[in-house]
Amino acid sequence: MMSALLSLGVIGIQARDFVINRDSTHQTIDCFGASDAWSFQSVGLMDESVRKSVADWLFSKKVNSDGSPCGIGLSMWRFNIGAGSAEQSDESQINKGTRTECTINADGVFDPSKQKGQRQFLKLAKEYGVENLLGFLNSPPVYLTKNGLATNTGRNGTFNLKDDAYADFAKFMADVIEGLERADGIKLNYIAPVNEPDGHWNWQGPKQEGTPATNREIAKITRLLDNELVKRNISTEIIIPESSDYRYLMGEHMAGRERGYEIQSFFGKDSTATYVGNLKRVPNLIVGHSYWTNTPVDAMKRYREQLRDTLHKYGVDFWQTEVCIMGNDEEIGGGGGYDRTMKTALYVARVIHHDLVFANARSWQWWRAVGGNYKDGLLFMYNDKATGNDTIVDSKLLWALGNYSRFVRPGAVRLDVTGSDGNDQHSADGATDPYGLMCSAYENSDGSIVSVIINYSDEMQDANVALVSKDGKQPYKEWNVYRTSDSENESLGFVETRRKLGKMSMPPKSITTIVSGNAIKK
Repeated sequence: MMSALLSLGVIGIQARDFVINRDSTHQTIDCFGASDAWSFQSVGLMDESVRKSVADWLFSKKVNSDGSPCGIGLSMWRFNIGAGSAEQSDESQINKGTRTECTINADGVFDPSKQKGQRQFLKLAKEYGVENLLGFLNSPPVYLTKNGLATNTGRNGTFNLKDDAYADFAKFMADVIEGLERADGIKLNYIAPVNEPDGHWNWQGPKQEGTPATNREIAKITRLLDNELVKRNISTEIIIPESSDYRYLMGEHMAGRERGYEIQSFFGKDSTATYVGNLKRVPNLIVGHSYWTNTPVDAMKRYREQLRDTLHKYGVDFWQTEVCIMGNDEEIGGGGGYDRTMKTALYVARVIHHDLVFANARSWQWWRAVGGNYKDGLLFMYNDKATGNDTIVDSKLLWALGNYSRFVRPGAVRLDVTGSDGNDQHSADGATDPYGLMCSAYENSDGSIVSVIINYSDEMQDANVALVSKDGKQPYKEWNVYRTSDSENESLGFVETRRKLGKMSMPPKSITTIVSGNAIKK
């Protein structure tokens, strides 16, 4: 079979062979997403034309006249449930741009005037057919916290919640879920009650809403919330712990045993004090953020393989639920200053590939959908000095994520891909050269095949792509090709329709997605 693959390449560069095996499958893909923090409180109140442009970029599954997608078709939207720091103004001790309103007043009444901009985009996400809606909290509401703030300023590493307010906090979260449904017709599929409880930044403050928490405190919150949701017949599922670093999920790292070993603590049946795997509203799923684990490159793969093995040992699924560029991402200059080019886009695509292929992530979610002068937004918002208005523009990062999110739909399964290693030996590792070609493949529930190939290098690279199965059938009569690169017309741009797979050239610093059949109609 391997000898039947075409073999040619650009002078000086050996073509890579990639074999996609339909009979060998890995994890199911649940969704790709991003969050509304913190910018959508203002974006959601902008002119309708601006809101539509932003919603099209993020949510649309439609196609332009030239065959290219209008947007990246996110299948998860993350709604930041606010703690009320905005109402406290400067007394909140939190930066103005990261404060949030609270929709539930201290008397327990839902206030429809609060978080209107964010809620506007929740409704738009629903209108555009986004399959999953998630609410996440960085802090309990300020009227329930120990220090009366949504930041951990002046405290130790325990959860910033009054000792006698745990049940009230569970009721608060259930009230938010029911309030959104009554006011806006929004049903949250998931709720995350804590965020980065193991992150050292959370133990100090201020700047952002946030609080640390121990595993015992998280388990207590989760049990009480589960009971409240079941009692009210609310089907929303609880996901935990939104860890700040993969290393906390499977070990102690720098957090101490009371916060580390989160997979074992929450889903190991011997951990009776913290076990939550038997609760009705808690799926067999742990969620975490991939900050600080994306460099150096060899460690990126190693961390994910260790995570995969630990997850397998305890029979737990995994979502990657937040990441952006941080100071240790030195290969692209760290997080400071926004970058609309393929430099950041390729770096992030490499992270996506590693999370899906080596950590078996069922979901991949970026941090902010709209950001400022920092590498944390899919879209860039800046003040246009000529007009004095805030302006939002797209980026190659947005479209890089779209190479996955637009075509790999909820319910898809990841297919095994083997690649040549230069010695005519084929393996899964051979499909990943972090400085060259990286290939992954998926089969959607409608039977369509999607393959994403990243060319991280500065040179044109040839790839020979083959699809195999035991029955030998090739039911796909055409393949549509889409690409994101620094070329002006290649922001997930439609490239061509091919009658078969085989040899194809991957331009320098590009991401190419090949889609079979009728997965997208021109």
